[in-house]
Formats: sequence, C-alpha cells, structure tokens
Amino acid sequence: MSDQALIKVEQLSRFYGPHHAVEDLSFEVQRGEVLGFLGPNGAGKSTTMRMITGNLAPTHGRIMINGIDILDQPKLAKAEIGYLPEQPPLYRELTVDEYLHFCARLNRISRNKQAKAIDSAKLRCGLGEVGKRLIANLSKGFQQRVGIAQAIIHSPAVVILDEPTVGLDPIQIREIRLLIRELGGEHSVILSTHILPEVQATCDRVQIIHRGRLVLSDSIEGLALHMKTSSIRVRLANKPDKQALLAINDVDSVELLEDDIVRIHHDPDTNPASAIAQAAVTQGWGLLELTPEQRTLEEIFVDITTTEPAIPPTRETAAA
Repeated sequence: MSDQALIKVEQLSRFYGPHHAVEDLSFEVQRGEVLGFLGPNGAGKSTTMRMITGNLAPTHGRIMINGIDILDQPKLAKAEIGYLPEQPPLYRELTVDEYLHFCARLNRISRNKQAKAIDSAKLRCGLGEVGKRLIANLSKGFQQRVGIAQAIIHSPAVVILDEPTVGLDPIQIREIRLLIRELGGEHSVILSTHILPEVQATCDRVQIIHRGRLVLSDSIEGLALHMKTSSIRVRLANKPDKQALLAINDVDSVELLEDDIVRIHHDPDTNPASAIAQAAVTQGWGLLELTPEQRTLEEIFVDITTTEPAIPPTRETAAA
C-alpha cells in the first residue's frame, strides 16, 4: 500500500454470529483524495464506517489511520479523524463561536491555539459572518457548514462525511460540494451518500460494497469507461429504410424507438457516428439528433447490487 495513504483497511471482517456483515474488505484512501463510499441498505457500509471511526471493533482485520493502528492506539488514531454524521451533532442553543469553542476543547486543542483553530475552521467553511448567531437560527445549509467545521477544527488527517447534503436546496448542495472538494486537497475524505450524481460531482474515486464485500473500486475516469455503451440515439426528420441504416459501416443492428427515433447498435471498438451523420446529409434524411448513449452511475449501481458482481474491483488494494 502507498505511503501516501492516510486510511488503510486490510482484510476487514465483522461477524454477527453466522452473519458476515463485512467480509475480507481491503482498500486505502490517499492523501488529497475524496472517496465516494456507496452501498444499498444492509450491504455493510454503516458497519464499515463504524469500524473505521473506532466505534465498532472488527472481528478480523486491521485499520490504519495516518499510520496509527486504531486497535492498538485508539485515542491517537481517533484524534486523526474528523466525523460528520448524517445528523450533525449541533447544540442549537449555542452560537457558532460558542459551539466551535466547545468542539476545540473536546478535541484537546491547547488554549493558546483554540482561537486560531476556530478562525481557520470558520474561514474554510464560510462561517465568518455568522459566528455570533445562534445555530438554531441558521439555515440548514449553514448548519451543515457548522457540522463540517467541527469535523475539521483539529486539522485531522481523515475526514468522514455521512450524507452531508441531505435536505439542502440546489444552491446549498453546490456550496457544500465545493467545500468537500477543497477539503480533499489537504485530507483524505470518505463521502458516504445515496445521491449518486454527488459522487460524480465531488469524488475522485468510487467504491461500492454489496453483501459485505467490495464489488467495485475505480476512479471516476475509469468509471466513465464502464458507463460507455455501444449504441447511438438518432432522430431523423425523414426516416430511411432500415436496410439503408444497416448498410452504414460498423452498424450492427437498428432498433426503432419512436416514429422518428432509432437506436443504432455498433461494435464497442468502433464509432459510426460520423458515417451516420454523413449518410444523413447525403441522403437527405434530415438529421435532428445524434447522441452516443451511456449508462448512468445509477444503472451500474443497480446492476452490481441486484445481481452477482459484474464489475470487479480494479485496484490492487481492493479485495474481492
């Protein structure tokens, strides 16, 4: 495993009697990386997160947080973790400044460094103008920012965020996503979410756990290859004869979708789009739309969590 990995999980397992909640799970998260951690209900995702944060002991396996074994030295390892649960642990009757001062003391930041730590967390989370306001009077978006501020106030190596944008409006979601990307520049970040577009917008890499085992681990760029299909959606003003479309080089089959829309299937190693466009112009078919189709992350997620794993982990660190 890389020396730059701030989170190392090795052959992690958790049994509840005969039930394997997590089985032989191995992965790592690099410094400066945002990992999207996905899984359907009951897949073992929450159990894994609880073990990584030191709230649940594994049956087998090892967890290293910034080089510290969380079982051997739990206090030192947990000091390297910042955590935002789905329901932020906020005291609504306190002001933002009062709450962050309380969090600084909880994290044992020395008295002479507390003010600097609070100011830094507020600056990074965009809370500079709301320090004197009661948390109860803040919007949901600003409350999430306060929750993230408490997670990073002690400058941990690892930041774990559980559903950080649930219940936010589109503008707030965009702001929190930008903040998460910024956090990824200095920390290792694990983002647990059910909002699949959020993974594509925020993360460098995605992992999917199913039935306690890792079934996909890939970069967002690598995931894009899985999302590619070998079909093109074509809309024509003057629909040609099916045989005319089949006569185009590299076209394998033609599927009628609507009166003026067809789906053209082709070999995965070819791309007949330019030939289709040229034929449409020369034959006067009236090309209105030509769109290479791709699978969504949701479709990939459903495929590999409702059937046997179709896409194996691609990183050497992922255990299948």
